[in-house]
Amino acid sequence: MSHNTTVAVLGLGAMGHAFAANLLKNDFPVQVWNRTHSRGEDLVQQGAVNADSPGEAVSGARFVITMLPDFETTRDVLLGEANALEGLPDNGVVIQMGTIGVEQTESLIEAVHQARPEVTFIDAPVSGTKAPAEQATISVLASGDQNAAEGIEAVFNAISKRVVWLGDAGRGSRMKLVVNAWLIHMMQGIAESARLAQTLGFSTEELWSVLDGGPLAAPYVKAKLDKIGGDEYSAQMALEWGLKDARLALDAAGDTGLPGLSRISEIWREAVDAGLGEQDIAAVHDYLRRQDS
Repeated sequence: MSHNTTVAVLGLGAMGHAFAANLLKNDFPVQVWNRTHSRGEDLVQQGAVNADSPGEAVSGARFVITMLPDFETTRDVLLGEANALEGLPDNGVVIQMGTIGVEQTESLIEAVHQARPEVTFIDAPVSGTKAPAEQATISVLASGDQNAAEGIEAVFNAISKRVVWLGDAGRGSRMKLVVNAWLIHMMQGIAESARLAQTLGFSTEELWSVLDGGPLAAPYVKAKLDKIGGDEYSAQMALEWGLKDARLALDAAGDTGLPGLSRISEIWREAVDAGLGEQDIAAVHDYLRRQDS
């Protein structure tokens, strides 16, 4: 089914690139921008417009997806020198899908409202990493005025398997930090359990054979055990971004004690400092192994 609603995608990292590609597969007109212009070249071959600036990318777009690395970059692209928000049509919808923090999201919502009160802000981070994004099987944690963003379901259907609406804008980012805190704990547990299994004479394959078919046999566990077993850590979610999310969750928790997450963030910081930041979060297993040698 073809669409005449243009979608702009600002930020073509692993996730943003996958979003743009899946929108193109679903016949959306797509305009993209990335600081490194070459990231959009393959998308041009699929029909995208690879803009030279954020303002050019949003021109005439009904929906603008931002998938940028942090709050500062997102705010700068939308409201700073790039000022993409200024070029958005009056009925435009900003769909902020990066993980940028709770207070930061609330600040961005207010800044967008002050600058362009007629623009709808949808806070919609995702649960999922590179491969699920490419396969359009991620979950979207959406929040904001769904009724004011008519047509957004078709956009989400093109890039995801499931959408959960959580209420007022900002609640999506809150839930994202809860989900990522769980993921971070899970990854650390997988890495330490794999180390224990190896110490006691078992391979990661043998560990999975025991888990397989039981209540603990999550596909995520299998994927990370495969990476550990193969000593292959190409990033689905880079360790440096996992550390960023752990810190955002701790900041959002305030006075609520999260001792496990606090300790994991220290370990992951050490692993990033050891040069593993661009590798997958499963590389924390490699870091633990190095500490034992």
